[in-house]
Amino acid sequence: MTGLAEVVAAARLLEGVAEVTPVQLSRAVGHVAGVDVWLKCENLQRAGSFKIRGAYVRMSRLTPDERARGVVAASAGNHAQGVALAARLLGIDAVVYMPVDAALPKIAATRDYGAHVELVGTTVDEALAHAREHAERTGAVLVHPFDHADVVAGQGTVALEIVEQVPDVATVVVPVGGGGLAAGIVAALAEARPDVRVVGVQAARAAAYPASLRAHHPVPAPELRTMADGIAVGVPGTVPFEVLDRHHLEVRTVSEEDISRAVLLVAERAKLLVEPSGAVAVAALMADPGAFDGPVVALLSGGNIDPQVLLRVVRHGLASAGRFLQVRVRIDDRPGALAALLQDLAASGGNVMHVSHVRTGADLAYDQVTIETQVETKGPEHCVQVLQRLRAAGYEVQPD
Repeated sequence: MTGLAEVVAAARLLEGVAEVTPVQLSRAVGHVAGVDVWLKCENLQRAGSFKIRGAYVRMSRLTPDERARGVVAASAGNHAQGVALAARLLGIDAVVYMPVDAALPKIAATRDYGAHVELVGTTVDEALAHAREHAERTGAVLVHPFDHADVVAGQGTVALEIVEQVPDVATVVVPVGGGGLAAGIVAALAEARPDVRVVGVQAARAAAYPASLRAHHPVPAPELRTMADGIAVGVPGTVPFEVLDRHHLEVRTVSEEDISRAVLLVAERAKLLVEPSGAVAVAALMADPGAFDGPVVALLSGGNIDPQVLLRVVRHGLASAGRFLQVRVRIDDRPGALAALLQDLAASGGNVMHVSHVRTGADLAYDQVTIETQVETKGPEHCVQVLQRLRAAGYEVQPD
């Protein structure tokens, strides 16, 4: 059982190891959510996420014999870096299994901290199977990303900082993957501040907890296809699930569009770089304004994002926010027609980012061409104005 006493003991172990990360009042997110919103910036934690908390607590309690055998872990990236950093601080050899498509910066950082990295499988669950086999074969200690009481207690230390930094907090919104972070926070607050509501958030395309909590036992997620790779976990952990089921955690889900808009808003307005999994708490606030009593603390759980992924997420967020318009326009296939279209787009204030030609199609005459354009706009109202101007100029417009 993990409770307040275990979380407080974990906090003592983490003194001088984990940072007390700042909270930041976000007027931009608060304006959307309709309440005061504080961002708990675990994206600024050592190794870029909250994972060092649980990994270090777990590994610091290993016996001398266990330390000598080394540790093994599996992760898409954040737990990998937490384990690697904790191993370096404690002088323990570490092997980490990661999915083959894990973000390159996360792989590089894990290696830089001194861990040996093996790339296997396509999901964290597949990597975890390899890590378990490695532990059985070599005697190394498996440091699970969420399914251990010490890990849960370590992650729960975030809650102690929240109630000290935002004493009047009414709601804590937290990302949920395997459930270790949420379980630690729930376990601590259930005793320290039972008046605080805790809400978990999962990506809709990687959501095992809603069905699991309804069934009162872990149920596999029906799919794992989300940009939020840090919380794409197939089955809840037994240890955290027991805590979250006992305390009846409320879990919400958010779409990929919700997540990308949240990443964009936090970057633009809060000036904070977070990975998609780290932004799901903000995504939940944006998706359902007025549903949360304030003050709200939204946990930004990690900031380790591949620049290539960031580019795709930002483009997706711009489109979801109505600031990136894809338009198809049919024009005559003659010299000057494309130039005239681009001039009209420029006159509308749209910034053309990409142009392509489609010269074949069942609905095209032999002397016609479809122009597919990607246009940067100033928002939804400007999108409407761009389309209205093109139609008024006589173009046959088909928004994509």
